Amino acid sequence: MGEYDVNLFNKVYREISEELGVEAALTIHHMFKGTQVCFPVRFLDSQCVKGMIIKEYNGKNVAALAKKYDYSEKTIRRIIKDSIKENKGRMKK
Repeated sequence: MGEYDVNLFNKVYREISEELGVEAALTIHHMFKGTQVCFPVRFLDSQCVKGMIIKEYNGKNVAALAKKYDYSEKTIRRIIKDSIKENKGRMKK
């Protein structure tokens, strides 16, 4: 790979190259050039996290799950409640 003057890069590519390296900036440019990209606030897929919360819920660990997955306790309770409703609906069929 040749030498690049990062000062000539557009701001976003300059920031990426400073943080991750020039090769990563070039790869991202190649993959997404001309495309508007929006990065979700949450890194993990919400459906996968819901599944993990349901799997790990033991009836007493709402606060721990909220902290682990960076959700509010209210959201954890809603996920559990929705899962229970969904399972009851399946059992009736």
